Amino acid sequence: MRALNQSILLLLLCAYTAFAAGPFVWAAMLSLRTTSEIHLDHFAFPDPVHWDKYPAAWFDSNYATYFANSAQVVTTAVVLVTLIGAMAAYCLARYRFRLNRVIYFVLFSTIIFPPQIIVISLFQILVSYGLYNTKVGLILVYVSLQLPLTVYILESFFSRMPADLFDAARIDGYSDWSIFWTVAFPIALPALATTVILNFILLWNEFLFAVVLITDDANRTLPLGIQRFIGDTQEDIGMIATGLMIAILPVIALYAVFSERLIQGMTAGAVK
Repeated sequence: MRALNQSILLLLLCAYTAFAAGPFVWAAMLSLRTTSEIHLDHFAFPDPVHWDKYPAAWFDSNYATYFANSAQVVTTAVVLVTLIGAMAAYCLARYRFRLNRVIYFVLFSTIIFPPQIIVISLFQILVSYGLYNTKVGLILVYVSLQLPLTVYILESFFSRMPADLFDAARIDGYSDWSIFWTVAFPIALPALATTVILNFILLWNEFLFAVVLITDDANRTLPLGIQRFIGDTQEDIGMIATGLMIAILPVIALYAVFSERLIQGMTAGAVK
């Protein structure tokens, strides 16, 4: 009976893996074929394999600039939202002051609303302050978008830390600022790693705000570069797939390196 249950579980895991990895494998195959070959058979294996499509997409379609812009914007936004979110979450979790729960509820409630409803408002604000069509403006938008989720994840983690740790630090003469950086911040690294990975993945693939707030080709991010292969009358499906793979590979590499940290942060129920 146990062997049967294990076989069923293994079968379900294999089915889910195929379901989750299937689109990625198919996109990888399409990225190595030309559009004419794809039209002949959508699911055929690459034969011949067109590795030259990757250098062509990188150099001929300005993908190097788009990649650099995405790396700059997303990395800066993730660093800022992690630092600001960690400090805000620590204050909400460890200090009791008037309107503490009101502030937390307001931040939490913003996660519920779809981000599309603020596109026009953000557009007007950025134009008013001269930040429209700039990477600085896009970074500020990304920080504001991901800050509520970051605070929500980290607040619950900081609130579970034993109060004895902070009492001992105060007895040793540490200030509140020193306690945060020397005690709370290092202990919260698993949760911080979770927020970093989630925010990086979400912002790296973000398209809506980038396409509305960025029009200059020199400031476009990587998801916007895929538009270059979409014309008014026809689409270069093969190069679209190649562009998608270039955009996906950094995310996969990041997850492969930090997946253990992500699992630790998401399953941490208490701090010992």
